[in-house]
Amino acid sequence: MASIHNDIPLPVRARDVWDAVRDFGALHLRLVPGFVTACTLDGDTRIVTFANGSVAREVLVDCDDARQRLVYAINSERLKHYSASVQVIAEGEARCRLVWIIDMLPNELAAYVQEQTKEAVAAMHKAFPPAAA
Repeated sequence: MASIHNDIPLPVRARDVWDAVRDFGALHLRLVPGFVTACTLDGDTRIVTFANGSVAREVLVDCDDARQRLVYAINSERLKHYSASVQVIAEGEARCRLVWIIDMLPNELAAYVQEQTKEAVAAMHKAFPPAAA
C-alpha cells in the first residue's frame, strides 16, 4: 500500500486553518481554491471537481474538533483503497502545520496522486499567506 505524507507549515493560526479544513463542503473556496474548482455536498459525501477536470466522491469518515483532525475516503473504480487524514497542529499562536496523510491502492497511482498533492499544497499556501506585520 502506498502512503503519501505531506507536512505543510503555514504562517497562520491553527484555528483558522482548522476552520477551513472542517468546512467539508467549501474545499474549493477556503482550503485549496484553484486546485479544486467546485465542491457540492451529498449527505456525508462531497463531490469534488479538480482543475484538471477529474471528479472524486470523498466520504467524510470523521471530523474531530478536539484533535483538529478530519478523515475522508474515496471509493472509485480506479482506486481499490483510499483513506486520508488531515490534521492541524498549532506551533505557537501564529503558525501551524497541516499534516495530510494518504494511504492508497493500487501503488501504480501513487506517483499521480503525489503530483496532485503538490498542486494542492501550493493552493493551500496561496489560501493562507503570511499575515501582514
